[in-house]
Amino acid sequence: MDMTTGKTDNLLAVFKELLSQERFGSQSEIVAALQELGFTNINQSKVSRMLSKFGAVRTRNTRMEMVYCLPNELSVPNTSSPLKNLVIDIDHNDFVIVVKTSPGAAQLIARLLDSVGKAEGILGTIAGDDTIFITPTKGTSISTLIGNIQPLFENSL
Repeated sequence: MDMTTGKTDNLLAVFKELLSQERFGSQSEIVAALQELGFTNINQSKVSRMLSKFGAVRTRNTRMEMVYCLPNELSVPNTSSPLKNLVIDIDHNDFVIVVKTSPGAAQLIARLLDSVGKAEGILGTIAGDDTIFITPTKGTSISTLIGNIQPLFENSL
């Protein structure tokens, strides 16, 4: 067996495991962590190539820190994803509700909210990648609307 292939496979597995921890905000932090784990030949340019190869992106973790993640670690929504795993925060002022979601989930959830629609007090939604604005129908209070939509996020799609 070729030892370099085994070492490369191990490096990639460790690299993916480190990114799944969602705690590395810079390439140099990843380099240092890999070096501590015995990968002495690792450098920033190799980490940069691996980040590119696996399509890693910087996004906010649950502590709102900017960290590197692999795309499959981002909870990209699919039809069996529980909504509560995709919704990070629901907040409001007296006029609009703002829902923060996992990256890529906002349009899927906004589509669901639009389908629920006026019967639940939703006049309309605007969705970006990870943020949804919800405005209530005339005569529906923000607190009533939040009460109507929060139970949706406890179920699956």
